[in-house]
Amino acid sequence: MSNRESITILIADDDDDDRFIINKALNESIISNPVIFVEDGQELMDYLKHDGKYKNLTDDDLPGIILLDLNMPRKDGRQALQEIKEDPRLQLIPVIILTTSKAEIDIYSAYMTGASSFIIKPVNFTDLIKAIEATGIYWLDIVKLPHKYNDA
Repeated sequence: MSNRESITILIADDDDDDRFIINKALNESIISNPVIFVEDGQELMDYLKHDGKYKNLTDDDLPGIILLDLNMPRKDGRQALQEIKEDPRLQLIPVIILTTSKAEIDIYSAYMTGASSFIIKPVNFTDLIKAIEATGIYWLDIVKLPHKYNDA
């Protein structure tokens, strides 16, 4: 397995249709990395902190990249992003906001909290595939991630 394919992508999105479309776009894109979906910010934090149904995970199961929706129930993406960036064990994981929000306050706030990128979800499926592929190329092929996968 190449270094690129060893990086797990964790996607937090509460919308069933969005998860389905994102998964379909990933399957039709050039990205072959392992992908894990969680349904809201609380489940994301449970996964990252090995709580609840994720209690058997270890730090070896941490993702290399997180794609995070902002507007979710229980714990929204803004709260989850802040928790991630305040946790020394998690703060170096790149968090890419992938949301329908175009609000300038959301863009500003995400970057101020430590988001690595802010992407507005394309409405058109073809454009979504292009956005996911471009994101994958940038974050998986071009950028040197400060993560365990790059220790070699």
